[in-house]
Amino acid sequence: MLFAAALIVAVAVLMRWDWLPRYLPRLGWGILVSIAMLFGTSILGFLFAVPLGLVQVTGPWYLKGFAKIFCTVIRGTPLLLQLWLLYYGLGSLFPQFPAIRHSFLWPYLREAWPYGVAALTISFAAYEGEVMRGTFAGVPAGELEAARAYGMGRWTTFRRIWLPRAIHRALPTLNGETVLQLKSTPLVATITVVDVYAVISKVRQETYLTYEPLLLLALIYLCLTGILVVAFRYFENRIPTRGA
Repeated sequence: MLFAAALIVAVAVLMRWDWLPRYLPRLGWGILVSIAMLFGTSILGFLFAVPLGLVQVTGPWYLKGFAKIFCTVIRGTPLLLQLWLLYYGLGSLFPQFPAIRHSFLWPYLREAWPYGVAALTISFAAYEGEVMRGTFAGVPAGELEAARAYGMGRWTTFRRIWLPRAIHRALPTLNGETVLQLKSTPLVATITVVDVYAVISKVRQETYLTYEPLLLLALIYLCLTGILVVAFRYFENRIPTRGA
C-alpha cells in the first residue's frame, strides 16, 4: 500500500498534467458516451439473452438450433470484425436504397453510433445467452413443480420463480460479462464514435504525450469497473434467495 501511494504521488508530481483542464469537458463527454454505450448495450443484450437462453432449454428444435448457431457464430468471431462488418459492410449498403435514404431512419443510419450499439448488443446477447441457458437449466425442477402444485400458470411460474432464480444464479457471471463489455466499448472509436478512448487518443495526438493520457484512461476504467463490481455485489446481497 505504501508503494502504491508513493507511485501515485510520483505520477502526480513528476508527470505533466497541465493539459488536463483544457480537455476536461471533452473527457467528461467521452465518459458519458462510454457509460451510455455500456448500459444501453448491456440492457438490450440481456433482454435478448433471456429468450436466447430459454429457447435452448424449452424451445422447439428449430429455435434451439437457431439460438445455438447464433451464439456459436458471434462468440467465435472477433467483436472488432463484427463491428466493421456492420459499419463498413451493412452501413455502406443502406445509402444505395432510396427507400432507406428517404425514411425517418436515415438520420440515424448515417451515424456511426447505431452500428456500435448493434455490435456490442449482439455480442453481449450471445455470451449472456449461453449463461442464461445454463442458469435456466440449473434451476431445481422441484421448485417449478412446487409452483405448478400451488396452481401457478406457466407465465406466472416463469415470472415469479424461474426467471428470478436464473438471474440470481447468473449474477456473478453477469458481473464479469458487464466488466468485459466496458472494456469492449473502446472499439467503437474505430468507427468514429467519440468515447473516452477516442478523446484520450486525440489528447495524445495533440500534446505528443503518451504515458499521462494512458494512465488517466486506465484510472477512469478502473473507477468504472470498481463501481460496477460494488453495484453487482449490492444487488446480490439484496436478493432474498441468496444461499438457496
